[in-house]
Amino acid sequence: MPLESLNRIRIVLCRPQHPGNIGAAARAMKTMGLSELHLVAPERFPAPEAQWLATHAADLLSTARVHARLEDALADCVSAFAFSARPREWSLQVLSVRDAAAAALERAASGPVAFVFGNETTGLTNAELLASSYRVHIP
Repeated sequence: MPLESLNRIRIVLCRPQHPGNIGAAARAMKTMGLSELHLVAPERFPAPEAQWLATHAADLLSTARVHARLEDALADCVSAFAFSARPREWSLQVLSVRDAAAAALERAASGPVAFVFGNETTGLTNAELLASSYRVHIP
């Protein structure tokens, strides 16, 4: 997997409520070789809890970009993949996690790609889902 493709994949957290979860996401990103974190309207950031849970990924927190709106976080992306466990009556193209990863790497050759996650309580809103090109079902 080319490093250039991984550098074009960003993680977007929409409305995260607990800063510890932001730190945990940064730690997971670092483990997977991802480095671009975008936060949309976080309740509290920066915060010590994010640093505590980042464990060796504090550099990702220091370079995280904060946006007021999801559209701003996705403005330069060629594709966005919205992750959801909930079924919807209407739907974008639904992909498995494995298929989404392959599609994201393919599209990253053309520009930035976003993996979009909702907040801890309610996940993504319908509007946030519609801002993405694909829906990815998390079983």
